[in-house]
Amino acid sequence: MIDWNWPLWLEQGSYLVTVIGLPFAIWVFMRQERAERENEEEEAYLLLANAYNDFLKVVLANSDLQLRSAPALEAPTAEQRERMLIIFDMLVSLFERAYLVAYKEDMSASERRRWNSWDDYMREWCARDDFFFSLPQLLRGEDPGFQAYIQGIAQEIRVERLSLQS
Repeated sequence: MIDWNWPLWLEQGSYLVTVIGLPFAIWVFMRQERAERENEEEEAYLLLANAYNDFLKVVLANSDLQLRSAPALEAPTAEQRERMLIIFDMLVSLFERAYLVAYKEDMSASERRRWNSWDDYMREWCARDDFFFSLPQLLRGEDPGFQAYIQGIAQEIRVERLSLQS
């Protein structure tokens, strides 16, 4: 017959839980937290991407402004200029939201991949003369970090353009 010393068995079991179970539970918890954080970041990125798609619908609805053409519209009317500024204002607000939600100095590979698409959009728009020359007016009151970021892009593109013309 086996002598079951229950207090000893329970004590040994508690050591086993402490040594193996607790670290495992912490690992599972941290993994779930990381997965939730990644899901939240992906959801935020998708919401921003949808907002950019909605913005492009506005651009399409105003095709007379030629906002997707490489050169800026020559001699826009006062009404076209007003619509263009409103559309650029919408775009800057979207870029600022993306900057505040998605940009960090130290990014993981997936965060960097997501951010690079926004950086590409900003570069594409900053290459347009009409957008570039509207930036000072459009950036009034925006986040200082965002202002510095997009102005840095705009200046970088301007310098590249000047060096290509030389």
